[in-house]
Amino acid sequence: MLNVVILAAGMGKRMQSELPKVLHRIAGKAMLEHVVDNARALNPERIIIVVGHGAEQVQALFADQKDVRFVQQYPPQGTGHAVQQAVPELMGYEPTHTTLVLYGDVPLVQPATLQRLLEARGQGLAILTEKLEQPAGYGRIVRSESGEIVRIVEHKDATEHELTINEVNTGILAAPTPQLRDWLSRLRNDNAQGEYYLTDVVGFAVEDQVPVQAAHPDFAWETLGVNSRIQQAELERAWQSEQARRLLEQGVTLADPSRFDLRGELRCGRDVYIDVGCVFEGQVELEDGVHIGPHCVLNNVKLGAGTVVQAFSHLEGAQTATQAKIGPFARLRPGARLGANAQVGNFVEVKNASFGAESKASHLSYIGDATLGERVNIGAGTITCNYDGANKHQTIIEDDVFIGSDTQLVAPVIVGAGATIGAGTTLTRSAPAAKLTLSRSHQQTVEGWVRPTKKK
Repeated sequence: MLNVVILAAGMGKRMQSELPKVLHRIAGKAMLEHVVDNARALNPERIIIVVGHGAEQVQALFADQKDVRFVQQYPPQGTGHAVQQAVPELMGYEPTHTTLVLYGDVPLVQPATLQRLLEARGQGLAILTEKLEQPAGYGRIVRSESGEIVRIVEHKDATEHELTINEVNTGILAAPTPQLRDWLSRLRNDNAQGEYYLTDVVGFAVEDQVPVQAAHPDFAWETLGVNSRIQQAELERAWQSEQARRLLEQGVTLADPSRFDLRGELRCGRDVYIDVGCVFEGQVELEDGVHIGPHCVLNNVKLGAGTVVQAFSHLEGAQTATQAKIGPFARLRPGARLGANAQVGNFVEVKNASFGAESKASHLSYIGDATLGERVNIGAGTITCNYDGANKHQTIIEDDVFIGSDTQLVAPVIVGAGATIGAGTTLTRSAPAAKLTLSRSHQQTVEGWVRPTKKK
């Protein structure tokens, strides 16, 4: 049985923000969300979040998540005091039952590292440690001559000799739940900070002859915490670099891995190319041979094999079949669906509309709430007038229709197969198949007309 306790009560003064520190984002997601998601990968029985500053905002983020419970720490009196608040919620009274302690501002500890920590616990206590070239500010791991961990000393309480130790405590630990309850009850605050340190449980474990083991992260960035905007930005780039590395190892081509941002999940087929400055949000899937041009944004998108998205295009909630062509400067909004070899060109916006195979709108058009058949050509400046001020209406354009430039299709209308709509038409009634339909006033020249001039 596994409990996970996440400490998330800090104010984060150095962030200079009204937002609780743990709600600040890394890769488009609150830091605390990262911690909870990584904890869930371990299949815990219970996740307990210790809140304090901004508790209502933190709780609101997880309001619909039944596996998360909250306890409050007020006033804050140290990490040990924070975990003490979670004791009534802990499940399990057997030595095999485990409590894992994580931190809401240390968002990127990977599930594999946490699993290794749980395995290191065995029948005792396990702590996550790391060796740093510059350990200043961190608690030091004090070992016996035989190499066994005997205690952790905080930086401010360390002796001159202890300050030379470069193995540091990350604060993350896995403990047997019944012993942890006992150790927490024995904490004292007679230290430089006047706080109850969670790290003191290591000394209690040694006193009780409970084995203390250490595990280590795979990457240094996993245990980096965020206390300032600078640290937030540094961790963001470290995480983006890691995500880029993983994609490169899968065979994806990134024009410049340092100019790549993933704020969700990206799945790629073979021979996918991604140019500089692109942002991927939500769930994005790129099939074989997809090419993404520079400075594009893709949010919850699935693109079929061979699709090309040219520069500065914005796609959200869209889907394409194979060999579609999009952009540059195109916008596909939720519900946009492009068939095989369909094209949406520059300054075209598509919303809740489907394009059949080989249909195209090459430039300067808005297609909303519409269904296009195959091989439809949409001329420049065409608009589907889908909104009457209260309700949306559908436009249906059947196969092989040609829509002339500067046409307004006032929905609901149907354009029959093979029809041609003359340029400049305002279509207010359905157009018959295989015929030319147009609406234009007669051109005239007004004799004697004088252009107005500005009054002095």
